[in-house]
Amino acid sequence: MNDSGDGEGTERAAPSRRKDARRNKATLLDAAAAVFVTSGVEAPVRDIAARAGVGVGTIYRHFPNRADLIIAVYRHQVDACAEAGPDLLASGATPHAALRQWIDLFVDFLVTKHGLAAALHSDDAGFDALHAYFIDRLVPVCSELLTAAADAGEIDSGIEAYELMRGVGNLCIGADNDPRYDARRLVGLLVTGLRRPR
Repeated sequence: MNDSGDGEGTERAAPSRRKDARRNKATLLDAAAAVFVTSGVEAPVRDIAARAGVGVGTIYRHFPNRADLIIAVYRHQVDACAEAGPDLLASGATPHAALRQWIDLFVDFLVTKHGLAAALHSDDAGFDALHAYFIDRLVPVCSELLTAAADAGEIDSGIEAYELMRGVGNLCIGADNDPRYDARRLVGLLVTGLRRPR
């Protein structure tokens, strides 16, 4: 009888441990992304560990080499951006407002992506699938937001998600090299310009 009770306790504890592990890994990836933006992908692992509040060994246990960490950061940020779309659509004042908020998140992602650009264009085979992952996860979310805004009569129908995302990406190029260039303001003008006149 005691054995069965111990087994049930262990089974209940396992999902809790997995949830804690996922949360800890997410904290670590958020910290790495922030350090990459400010210091580049070659930043010392100890800086990432300090920001995450963990030991250096914890990072190496999860990510044996830097390429593994860079890929995980990229995928984590894509996932966060993708998952935000439906939430913004459900909570936004209007579909167009949700689209604007999501595009702001996408711009934040692109800033981090530019911090990873050199690594992502390297010859490491692990990076090859990342662009397809980016497209597969984010284009459908943007498309859903555009469709909702079009159905609400806020924008014209027929705006392609991929085309809009490419346009936003192009507006963000060079933003990190020129302090006088405000990519976010220009992206805001682009999204405002999608609205139909009242």
